[in-house]
Amino acid sequence: MGVWFAIVVIGVATYGIRLSFIHLFGRIDEVPTRIKRPLRYVPPAVLAALVLPDLLTLRPSIAATLVDERLIAGVAAGAVAWRTENVFATITVGMVVLWLFRFVVFA
Repeated sequence: MGVWFAIVVIGVATYGIRLSFIHLFGRIDEVPTRIKRPLRYVPPAVLAALVLPDLLTLRPSIAATLVDERLIAGVAAGAVAWRTENVFATITVGMVVLWLFRFVVFA
């Protein structure tokens, strides 16, 4: 019974938070600058929260962690993203480096 109560409470809270933003931004014509400025950082923060835990998995040793193919591909993709700011090039380089290390170098 306690699990169902927690599920219902979390669902209502999530719905309330989403509805409050829809209601708030539906009533104002333009988002204030002091709110718009921090909102620019939401997509990179969400992307980092999704990607970094998979890249930085800890191995038994530091050397094994640094030689992980996912970390190498992530660093290569990050460098391409920083240099070119092209999403397609970033994804392409990241996947090519990952497959190269996974199936050729570490095979």
